[in-house]
Formats: sequence, structure tokens, C-alpha cells
Amino acid sequence: MKFAVIVFPGSNCDIDTIKAIEDVLQQPVDAVWHHETDLSPYDCIFLPGGFSYGDYLRTGAIAQFSPVMEQVKKAAEEGKWVVGICNGFQILTETGLLPGALRHNNSLQFVCETVPVVVENNNTPFTADYEPGQVIRIPIAHGEGNYYVDDETLQKMKANHQIVFRYADKNPNGSVDNIAGICNERGNVLGMMPHPERAVDALLGSSDGRALFTSILRKWEEKHDA
Repeated sequence: MKFAVIVFPGSNCDIDTIKAIEDVLQQPVDAVWHHETDLSPYDCIFLPGGFSYGDYLRTGAIAQFSPVMEQVKKAAEEGKWVVGICNGFQILTETGLLPGALRHNNSLQFVCETVPVVVENNNTPFTADYEPGQVIRIPIAHGEGNYYVDDETLQKMKANHQIVFRYADKNPNGSVDNIAGICNERGNVLGMMPHPERAVDALLGSSDGRALFTSILRKWEEKHDA
């Protein structure tokens, strides 16, 4: 299985994500500059956290027009797996690959802490190694993680089981329905504000993010061995 980690100007979690894939999965992974126009060699694409250029306008508003995003859309349409973490999640909503938008935290302050997160849906390629309802500890670090959709869209997402993660104890940013991560209707695109790549070893304070990476590899192997 081959992974791509997209690098935008201002990405700051690209190396963390690459290291997590290498250390946990021992699979080939490339850092791919945002001007790239061919993602065909890759099975799974990560958009990492950071501060993409143009965030002063709105998070992800300029990054969505990077040449590579047309290829990310194409990959998603082909059924390949796409994961957007933090700023990557913001970019996915800007491109329309995921519904909703990310707004300033209710506190208007940057939040950086490890929080308990509930796995709401483990029937995805990204969460299969978790138990439904499992509470995991994952770091967050964002100023605009307040996820919003209108009520009609929220009800549709609930009906389609698109809510993948929720904040457990408290809502650190004001997200509607305590949402911390969602997937598209097809289930092959995931966006989440918490950083699983920062929680793959007990030395980092939590290893609860490992299962996201192992889920991807296991489900891909099952799919291709079938």
C-alpha cells in the first residue's frame, strides 16, 4: 500500500504524519508538494494539519485551489481513501468533499490539549480497529475547529452515519453536536480535527491514534486479498 502526504506552504504536521505511517505501518509514503498533478500511484492520501497559505482569508479558502486538489477530488471519486487532519479537514470542507464549515472556536482562543474522543462509527476504513463507543485520547491544536452545518444537513449526516468522532467530556471549540470528525456518504473521505499522528506511541502521551493507521492498512489488505 502506498501513501501520499500532501504538503502545502505552512503545513506543520506533514513530517509527523509521514513518521506515523512509516513507524506504525512500515509502508511506503511520499511527501507530495501541492503543485503536483498526478496522484495515481497512491492508495491513500493524507492532508495534514498546519496553516495553509491564505488562512488569513479563511482556513483552506486558498489551498482548495492548489493544483493537487483536483487530483485529490479525482482520487476520492475513484474510491481511494482520503484523510484530512485539522487544516486538512478545513480544506476538505472548502473543496466540498465534506459537508459543513470550520469556524473560529467559541472562545476565540487557540486550544491545544489532549481530549477524550468517542468513536461513533467504526464501520469505516479508518476506524475498523476501534470499538463502537470507545473513548480514545487524542491531541487537538486549532483556532478554527468549530464545526458547523445547518440542522437539515446534520440530520442527514446522522441518518447516513457520517459522524465518526465526537468530543466526549466537553466541547473544546463549540462544534455542533460535539462533532470532532466526519466522513462523506460513501465513507472513503474522512475529516477530523484531532491529530491521530500525534498519538501513536505512549511516549507521546497516548497511543490511541495507532488504530486509525492500522485500520487503513488492514481494510486495504482485506479489500485487495478478496
